[in-house]
Amino acid sequence: MKQVLIIEDDPEIIHLLELHLKDLDCQVETATKGIKGLEKALSLKPDLIVLDVMLPELDGIEICRRLRAAQLNSPILMLTAKSEEIDKVLGLEMGADDYLTKPFSIREFLARVKAIFRRGNMSAPVAPITKETKKMTFGELAVDLEYRKVTLKDKKIDLSPKEFDLLVLLSSNPGKSYDRTKLLNLIWGYDFQGYEHTVNSHINRLRSKIEPDMGNPRYILTSWGVGYKFNEEV
Repeated sequence: MKQVLIIEDDPEIIHLLELHLKDLDCQVETATKGIKGLEKALSLKPDLIVLDVMLPELDGIEICRRLRAAQLNSPILMLTAKSEEIDKVLGLEMGADDYLTKPFSIREFLARVKAIFRRGNMSAPVAPITKETKKMTFGELAVDLEYRKVTLKDKKIDLSPKEFDLLVLLSSNPGKSYDRTKLLNLIWGYDFQGYEHTVNSHINRLRSKIEPDMGNPRYILTSWGVGYKFNEEV
């Protein structure tokens, strides 16, 4: 059973989402204020956080920032109002995994939730590791695709879903440069301008977790004038 935390101050939206999430066999927790929502997220470490931007006491963007700073990697689905384009950008830059614009359909909401759960299920082993397990090793860095697990010097590194997806894409194609728009399209599925800084923010967080020296990256290199690439010489 998946655990979902809804941080939303509209009781009607909470009731509607809770009703349909329970149909997906989810255990649902709720919070109507920002500070309480932050506390619950840190203590529960749920499988999904549905997070509204506009909240009493503490807004959703600041909650997202604090959760990622605390190394909490639960997927975050952010809810924004139609006029809050800047909030979508800021939310994604702070580490949100996806967003929905209000008003949204329940069908679209459930589709996003199911997609997030499908990605998460890849990390749950269903059989012992075998020779056929997909695993890539780059010196002291190991990326296990089947288990969605990353280790550095045999120590597990906790990555958010998008950080892991970025690492897998880049490391699967060493030496190939990707511009920010291409990464945005491949990882987030957004085909428009204005979100490129989201890529920069996620790359910086990824580097902070896997690079021995942020000032002189070993794995994720900057392709000047282009974007990013994985070091083919590792």
